[in-house]
Amino acid sequence: MASRKSAVIVVDTLNPYDHEDADRLVDSVEGAIEPIAALVERAVEQGVEIIYVNDNYGDWNSSQEELAEAALNGSRPELVEPILPLEYLLSQKGIGHVVLAGQVTEQCILYSALDAYVRHLEVTIPTDGVAHIHRDLAEAALKMMERNMQAELVSAADCQLEE
Repeated sequence: MASRKSAVIVVDTLNPYDHEDADRLVDSVEGAIEPIAALVERAVEQGVEIIYVNDNYGDWNSSQEELAEAALNGSRPELVEPILPLEYLLSQKGIGHVVLAGQVTEQCILYSALDAYVRHLEVTIPTDGVAHIHRDLAEAALKMMERNMQAELVSAADCQLEE
C-alpha cells in the first residue's frame, strides 16, 4: 500500500427517516450517532479528510445543501444535526485508507467496503459507528468485510486516522 493517508467516509447519514424500515434503522442509529459524531470531530481536529456520500432519493438535481436541508426537515433531525458536514471535501487527495461510518451496515457500508477493497484501499469499520436495519444481516456483513475484504473492525474511538 503506497499511502496510509486516511479519509473518514460518512455514508447515508443525511436521512429524513421517512422511508420503509426507518423505525428499525432509527433504533440502531440512536446508538451509533455519538460514536460517528466523535469520529468526525476527531478527524477534523487531526486534519483528516471527511467525505460525505449520500443517497439522493431519486432527485438527481439535489445539491449537498438540499440533501442536508431535507434531512433536517425530516422526522428525526436530532439524528442528522450532530454529523452535518463541516466542509464538503470532494477532490481526490491520495487516500489509501478509508474509515466507513454511517448507515446501513448490511447495505451501503458493505457495498462501499467492497468498492474500496477492489480499489486496493485499506478499510476500517467502526463497529459502534455503523447502523443497521437487520442485526443478523449486519453481523454477517461485518464478518464478510473482515474476512473477505481484510477490513479492520474496531470501535470508533480506536480508529487509527492518519493525515
